[in-house]
Parts: sequence; structure tokens; C-alpha cells
Amino acid sequence: MRRTRTSRLTRTAVVVTGLALAATACGGTSGDKAASEGKSKNLGIGLAYDVGGRGDQSFNDAAYAGMKKATDEFGYKSKDLEPSDGESDADKTARLESMAKQGYNPVIGVGFAYAPAVKAAAAKYPKISFGIVDDSTITAKNVADLVFSEEQASYLAGVAAAKATKSNVVGFVGGVDVPLIHKFGAGFQQGVKDTNSKIKVIPQYLTETPAEGGFSSPDKGKTAAEGQIEKGADVVYHAAGLSGQGVIQAAAAHKVWAIGVDSDQYQQEALAKYKDYILTSATKDVGGAVYQLAKSVKDGKPLSGVTRFDLKAGGVGITDTNPKFKSIAGLADAVAKAKQDIIDGKITVATK
Repeated sequence: MRRTRTSRLTRTAVVVTGLALAATACGGTSGDKAASEGKSKNLGIGLAYDVGGRGDQSFNDAAYAGMKKATDEFGYKSKDLEPSDGESDADKTARLESMAKQGYNPVIGVGFAYAPAVKAAAAKYPKISFGIVDDSTITAKNVADLVFSEEQASYLAGVAAAKATKSNVVGFVGGVDVPLIHKFGAGFQQGVKDTNSKIKVIPQYLTETPAEGGFSSPDKGKTAAEGQIEKGADVVYHAAGLSGQGVIQAAAAHKVWAIGVDSDQYQQEALAKYKDYILTSATKDVGGAVYQLAKSVKDGKPLSGVTRFDLKAGGVGITDTNPKFKSIAGLADAVAKAKQDIIDGKITVATK
């Protein structure tokens, strides 16, 4: 989803040319056996994207940046694969298994929706390391659960919003009404209220399930943000993946502040024409997590179990790349103090 020194999480990089999917024969093959036993040459990272895919300027692009860094540093020929509309858990499982079979290691599912698929694929290929971002339910020895304290970064976003608002009304747009996104909303609202209890927070979730497009529909994000702006919001924070581009577009059109998520959206080339209205972004170092897992596999000591990336570890934070962040009276100081108070345990941030 890291300041006093603020992090610039992700630079969306050039496209890595993926290898073509190998043809799959019926029944067991020597390739299956080699991959399951960990004997095939490691081609690099196998990355399977969440809803919205690469190009969301946010969550998936952060994962891609981590893959790109590891690929360049280790001389890999990594592969990244896009999701398809309306796909099943079986489709996700087949995607992960195809990469494990070909010799990619680690194989990473980006997003909690991959939990059943990672569990199934890891059981079939016990010598391959698997990773899953934003899920901590898988306890297999060859699975790393890469999770984040999103609520902490969102708290800092709430502090920033409270300092930036002139109307004393701010909005939160969550992509899908699920516990993970509740963490973003809870932290944001707490940060706002702890800074100024008189500010009104308008929360809205776009859909009940990912399949309904909550993370992949900019039009839904735009409509939600426009509704909040009509109600007086002059700062809108989104945790909505690709849908968040619509939130940012609406904020820029109405000349109010947007707060981005996951990547530093102020620096995303595809959002350049809106950047003057992106106050900050609540980041989570998905790219760093992907890189760390890849490095651990290369070093022969693969991560396993829950690995948490929080504010103290530099795994979450907010950005200050927009010069206006530091020009708003009291904003930067308030954020820096809140960050230190969270690290020191003086502030405990709610997750729901």
C-alpha cells in the first residue's frame, strides 16, 4: 500500500518479454516431475496479476516493478500473466501450475483472490516456492504470505486529508466491500478524526465482490468520487486499484485533491495530466515484497509463512513527491509526528 523519509515505491518500468506458454500434454511428464522436485533450471519469477492487470498504475504495477528489479539483477527470464474476465479458481490454479511446471521459481499470485489457487498449486509442486500478496491463510512450508499494515499508511493519508481539506468533508472510495479494503477505510477515518474530529468522512465501496468490477472499473470510481464531491468532499482517497483512476480523474476535473494508493500515483506516467491534483499516495511496497521473495529463493533460503511489511519496516507509508504536499501549512509536520507515534506504539491503528 514510510515517511519521515518518504518512499517512492514504484517506477512502472519497461515491458519484460514473457516466454510463451509451453504446450501441456495429457498425463504426467518428465517436466512435471522435474519441476515438482525442484530440478529444473530456475527461469525466474512467475507472476500472476490480480483483477485489473498490469497497467493499473497501482497494485499490479507495483508487483511488476519488483519482478523487473529482480529479473534485471539476477539475469532472469521472468514471466507475467494477466487475469481473464470471470475466471474461476481452477483457471488461476492452472496459470500458477503452468509456470511452476516450466521452471519459474518463485511463482506469485498477486492478490487475496489467489489463495485457493496458491494452496492447490503449492501442494502439487512442493519444491517450488510460492508467494501470495495480501493473504495470510496458507500455512504450507513452500508458501510465503506477503501481507501489509495498510491501515497505518491509510492513517497517515487521513492526517494529510484532514490538514488539506477546506470544506471539512473528505471521501473514501473502496474498490470492494471486503476486510482487506476495510483496513484502508478504517485507518483513513481514524487518521482524519484524530486530527480534526469535526471533519465528515464519506465512505463508499464500489461493489460487493471483485467479479463485479470494483477493482477494474474506472467509470465506477469516477461516479463514486463525483457523488462525494457533490456532497462537499474536497479530498478523496481511494483504495480501488484500476477503478481509482476514475477517482483521480474526477478529482482533477473538479479541482479537488485525490489521494492515491499502493504506488506513488503522482509519478505514474499514465496519470501525468492529473498529477497536480494527486496530493499524496498511501503506498505499500508490493514490489519490495516480490523482490525479497525472489532474492530469498535465489539465496537458497526461501521465505515461508507470514511476512509482514509495516510502517516501522518501511513496508508502507505515504509519498511527498507532489511539492504541494510540503506547502500546505502543518501537513508534513503532522504526518511526520503521526508516523513516529505509530512506530513508537503511541497510536494503534484500527483495522475495521
